[in-house]
Order: sequence, then structure tokens, then C-alpha cells
Amino acid sequence: MKYSEEFLKAVPKSDLHLHLDGSLRLATLIELAQQEKIELPSYTEAGLKELVFKDSYGNLGEYLHGFMYTCAVLRSAENLERCAYELAIDNQNEGVRYIEVRFAPQLHMDNMGMTMEVILESVNNGLKRAEQEFNSRETVQNGEEPPFHYGIIACAMRMFGKSNFSPYYTRLYSVHKYMPDKEVIKLGALELARAIVRIRDEKGIPIVALDLAGQEHGYPAEYFKDAYDFAHRNFMGKTVHAGEAYGAESIFQAITQTHADRLGHCYSLFDHNKIVDPDIKDKEKYTESLSSFIADSRIGVEVCLTSNMQTNPELKDLTTHAFGKMLEKRLAVSICTDNRLVSNTTVTKELKLATDHFEVTPRVLKDLLAYGFTKSFFPGPYHEKRVYSKRVMNYYDKVAKAHGVEFA
Repeated sequence: MKYSEEFLKAVPKSDLHLHLDGSLRLATLIELAQQEKIELPSYTEAGLKELVFKDSYGNLGEYLHGFMYTCAVLRSAENLERCAYELAIDNQNEGVRYIEVRFAPQLHMDNMGMTMEVILESVNNGLKRAEQEFNSRETVQNGEEPPFHYGIIACAMRMFGKSNFSPYYTRLYSVHKYMPDKEVIKLGALELARAIVRIRDEKGIPIVALDLAGQEHGYPAEYFKDAYDFAHRNFMGKTVHAGEAYGAESIFQAITQTHADRLGHCYSLFDHNKIVDPDIKDKEKYTESLSSFIADSRIGVEVCLTSNMQTNPELKDLTTHAFGKMLEKRLAVSICTDNRLVSNTTVTKELKLATDHFEVTPRVLKDLLAYGFTKSFFPGPYHEKRVYSKRVMNYYDKVAKAHGVEFA
């Protein structure tokens, strides 16, 4: 069933997989680059869309190229706060009521006062200001519509190129110069896990989860077990980029080695060709068992359709995306953007893609939207999350009825 863009924009939505540094406003990127004297390939929105932030990319490297510019302007507390605030506003303007903004704090640390605390406080200040402004609206105050909330996810990085180390990683490598590269990266992830738990507890910042991002191949999730064990022992949510460009084994490791509550992408879950372990003889049975376990355990899956199309050249027909099988297998899927700028998308656009290319009945659509709230790492007690989720879905029923979208 197809739905109007007007309806999809009106319904209450979430975005659980949303990278701050991939979701700046183009106008803001240009302004901040000029302000910070950072060279861009173009200083017009049209020019940057032609040269950097395209509708389609040739490969993952081309897709990631734009991050060198967005990360470059996020080197101050003021810029981080501003971009976080604008990101929340952009989501609110299209009916998104809950977001979890993720980024790698260690990439923004330097020796000039940009500490982990300053970075996380700055992002939180922007998001909190947007939340307070939205929730002071009369329609929210009188209960006509649900409030806006957010959480922050800190990304540990699987690897770093030595040509673009942040000052933090330069220091880490200099202190541990005799340690193998992978061991240093693992240590950085553990330091991050310890820091975000401490800052969450001491500062009251809603840091809701630890994530693992970056190149999967050669940097399996099991390398980061210590960091995730620490997060797990301290009641921190766990999500992992898994199955984005690597196979089902990466997803399996994310579940068994890092206690993952959610999985980012999972695009390769059903791709037998990407299973390389020679001990896995029956690949079909392996993926069937794995997908069944994910479904039965209600592990959330963060699907990003446009991003997967752009980073996987073999995906030429969206109807062949694993999302279809995920629906068939009854996985707890939510629709996300990944990077609003880099992928030139919004939650509304992603929902339109999903509903235009797959069989999404009104009941399935409601489930997709509900999972975005029930599988969130909501920064509050479970009973508050339940009340909030129910309030949001009651509002969905109201909007659906107004647009003539009914279900049995």
C-alpha cells in the first residue's frame, strides 16, 4: 500500500540511527567553513551537491568523503551546539518526535579545551534547547500532541587512518607506541565506554548507548568486547554497526560478543555470498537461524534504505533489499536516515521509499513506527518509556484516522 507524503510527514516518527556529522545543514556547513577558514570544493549549496553530497555515489569511499568537511567544522563547542540544535529542529519540522544522535566524541577532542565533557555537554545543550522549545508549545502542554525527546549515542571507531588522527588518537598512539594498532584502537574504545558512563552519571547527560562504527572487515566486533562488557555492566545501551558491508558473521559477533540490543543496518543478513567462515557449511540454515534468533530476542534493527543504496553498488533495485525479508521474518525494524546531508534524505523520505517499494500494510506501518519508540534507548525509567510510547501511538491513531488510513 502506498501512502501520501503528507500523511507520512504528519505521523509521529523516530530516528534511532542518526549521525550528527553526516546531518548538518548545507548552509550551516558553508557558513561555518568560511568562519573557520576551512577550504571547501565549493561555497554554494548547488556546488557542494554536485561535487560532494550527491544523490548517488560510486563507492563507500566517495560516500564518506564529505565527512572530512563536516567533521572539520565541528571543532568547537559553539559549532557542535548549533549543529545539534539545528538537527533537532529539522527533525521536529517533519514530525519526528524522538531522535538518538550519534557521533564519535574522541574525533572532536583536542589539546585546546575540547574535552570529552565539553563535547558531550555542547551537543546536549543544543538538543536540550530544541527539546525545551518544542515541549513548551501549547499543543504539547495541553496534551493534543506528544512531546519531543532525545538521547545521545557515543560511537567507538573500529579503525583510524594515520593521516587523519584526531589529537586524542595521536596522543593515545604516542603513549602506547609499542602496542599493535588494533590494541590501541581497542583501548580507545574502552576509554570511551568508561568516560561516557562517568559523564552520564556525574553530569546527568542522556548518553543512552555505546555504538561501534567504521570498517567492519578486519575489525570484528569481538575486538571491542572489553568496552561493551563495561557498558553492559553499567546499564548502558548497546548498538553496533553490523552487516552494513560485511556478512552475517559480523552480525552474529555483534550479538554474541557485545551484548547488542540493536543492530545498525543489517543489510547483509541474508546474503550467503558474504559468509566466509569455512566451518559454516549450510549458509541458508545459518542465516535462517540467525534471523530467527534476532526476531525472537526482539533485537532492534536500524534500517537505512537510501544509505545502503548509495554504499552498496550491487543494490540496484530497492525491492531486493533485505528489508523485505526482515518484514517477512517479523524482525523489530525501525526506519532511519543514517546521514540526512550525505544521503540527502529525511525520515519521511525513507518511509516513502519503504512503503512504495515493499508491502507495508497500515498495521505493518504502525508496527514500524512503534518499534522506533519501543526499541529506543529512552533516557528514563522503563515505565516512563511505556507511557511515552503509548501517548505517541495514540497520536498516530488520531493522525491516521484524519487521513483515512484505517486498519483492522
